[in-house]
Amino acid sequence: MKIIESVKELRKTRKEITGKAGFVPTMGALHRGHLELIKKSTEICDTTIASIFVNPTQFGKDEDYDKYPRTLDNDLQICEENGVDIVFKPKKEDIYPLSNPKVGFRISEELGNILCGKSRPGHFEGVAQVVSILFNIVDPDIAVFGEKDYQQLAIIKEMTSSLRYDTEIVAVPIIREPGGLAMSSRNRYLTPKEKELAGNILKVMEGVKVKAEEARFDRRALPVEFIESEAASRLTELIPDCKVDYVEIRNTNDLTKGRFLARDSRIFAAIFIGKTRLIDNLYIGV
Repeated sequence: MKIIESVKELRKTRKEITGKAGFVPTMGALHRGHLELIKKSTEICDTTIASIFVNPTQFGKDEDYDKYPRTLDNDLQICEENGVDIVFKPKKEDIYPLSNPKVGFRISEELGNILCGKSRPGHFEGVAQVVSILFNIVDPDIAVFGEKDYQQLAIIKEMTSSLRYDTEIVAVPIIREPGGLAMSSRNRYLTPKEKELAGNILKVMEGVKVKAEEARFDRRALPVEFIESEAASRLTELIPDCKVDYVEIRNTNDLTKGRFLARDSRIFAAIFIGKTRLIDNLYIGV
């Protein structure tokens, strides 16, 4: 495995690659969810490049950029053991040579001002910013992202299409811990008890899925607003002292919202357990 820090060297190495180049962008603190992304890339590509870069522009002023887990030695070992050919680990000044980065992508209001975009202003602008820069440097044939950050996935697809990148976006389903909690680097902030309680997020979403399946012949029997309110109340019952950021049901294809359950619906949830913000989603359309 080759470890590259400079943009110049990465570009030079990229030109020497034959066959399909796969790309897995990460912020490090790798877990089993990341391994599935790497696995998918190694399955469908000839060469896999992974980046490790904690991107400052996607963190708000009161968020955990300084405390975000940095486990570089372990991350490099995981990459090497799982078939990554090249790790790109640039410094901040390599990605953002200007103190006030000018690179940006205008995210559509339909995707950017809902769910996590509403709760974390500027977050997705920072995500799109760094991914567009990394795409310009790496020039991947295929880039692999997880469905846990489903809104992010939709925005990356929009950006890739709008900016005419010749990169195919491949999505990998959510990987979960034994108790049902979606894998995330932030899970390490949770105590064992909090992690156990957090498994109830999936339990509540699965309950909504059952109701959706029962109502598949009469969707107007389940107004979306009622289902969301009921699910939010159930979360606070099962997870004492949690703070529900949002529970919303939207179309799984374009994230639009209707009054009643659509055929391709997906439930999205974001909650705080202590100071840790967790997100999850589940397809509930039938």
